[in-house]
Amino acid sequence: MTPTAIQLGGAILFAIAVAHTFSAKFFERLARAQPAHAGIWHLLGEVEVVFGFWAMVLIAWMALVGGGGQAQQYLESRNYTEPMFVFVIMVVAASRPILRFALASVQFTARLMPMPASMADYFLALSLIPLLGSFITEPAAMTLAALMLRDRFYSQGLSSRLKYATIGVLFVNVSIGGTLTPYAAPPVLMVAGTWNWDLAHMITHFGWRSALAVAINALGVTLLFSSELRHVAVRTDPSGEAVPPALILVHLLFLAGVVVFAHHPVIFMGLFLFFLGVAHGYSRHQDRLILREGLLVAFFLAGLVVLGGQQQWWLQPLLGRMSPTAVYYGATALTAITDNAALTYLGSLVQGLTDEFKYSLVAGAVTGGGLTVIANAPNPAGYSILKGNFEHEEISPLGLFAAAVIPTIVAIAAFRAI
Repeated sequence: MTPTAIQLGGAILFAIAVAHTFSAKFFERLARAQPAHAGIWHLLGEVEVVFGFWAMVLIAWMALVGGGGQAQQYLESRNYTEPMFVFVIMVVAASRPILRFALASVQFTARLMPMPASMADYFLALSLIPLLGSFITEPAAMTLAALMLRDRFYSQGLSSRLKYATIGVLFVNVSIGGTLTPYAAPPVLMVAGTWNWDLAHMITHFGWRSALAVAINALGVTLLFSSELRHVAVRTDPSGEAVPPALILVHLLFLAGVVVFAHHPVIFMGLFLFFLGVAHGYSRHQDRLILREGLLVAFFLAGLVVLGGQQQWWLQPLLGRMSPTAVYYGATALTAITDNAALTYLGSLVQGLTDEFKYSLVAGAVTGGGLTVIANAPNPAGYSILKGNFEHEEISPLGLFAAAVIPTIVAIAAFRAI
């Protein structure tokens, strides 16, 4: 089809935004070289700002070409439930009572494992918690795992190789680990209702393969860096005042409520406002809520929603011409430059797809979900939490891609060779 001026502009701006995510260090260097304008360069150097910024440019282009009414109508036609949900789940899951509960659960399980405590904690953070994402949602799992890794490992001076290897495995495992159920992984959620995929279908077609790949990835990186992990001085008791069990239970109920009503923003935002009141009332049992980080991630995802809506004209015909095998590898590659949920959503619009094609599309979308920050909706949350522990507080996109290649190959073997 011949794209309209708005569609063509949207595709060009999307490509620029993708290139921008790989150029964040360039803007940080500009900030140091031009201190008089450091503010704008620092802003453009924030990966979480990139897609929101270029989405605003797209809306300005739409207003220029089609008028302000058309731009406003397009903005209002977008669904922002996922950005809102990710913001809320990040803040709630990162509260001290939830983290204490997660930490206690990991420590209990670690004591049952035949390896040093530091290695067991590390392995479980990269395996058990990503798999829990199938039940508490992937954004919640990403938040919990990233915070645990940051506080218990990254903050203790890990080597750069281990930092990148860890985040590569984390992003891949969270992406594939949410496929045990039909509601937790965004790319699965986009098609489960349309294609009638229930819990039994997910476990038999995706779940056991995902669990196997998650375990292999986590065990592989744990054993590869065992000599360094053995010397990590992992705290056995969390710092700060103990949290009352009743307050932990209340926070778990808030988390469960947000997850259950993940598709009803009126309800989960109401629960969130109630949560803020409880957190303020019991502030002595809280750390700083990560409101800023959550809002930046929501801004990133909202920008992706706005920009992604103008990519259907070239993505859908491209997917429609592929064989099931080609669509698997094509989806894996395309996921690196666009949100995997957008890919599967576009696939759900195509009529007459075979079961093999459907499986290949979704499997490919989750397989490539760890290659870049934009590949999977929870990735910006993990990026935001962990980036402060990398050099210059930046995670190299190429370093992340390289670190995720081997875990991605393991996922390919699980989904295609078994």
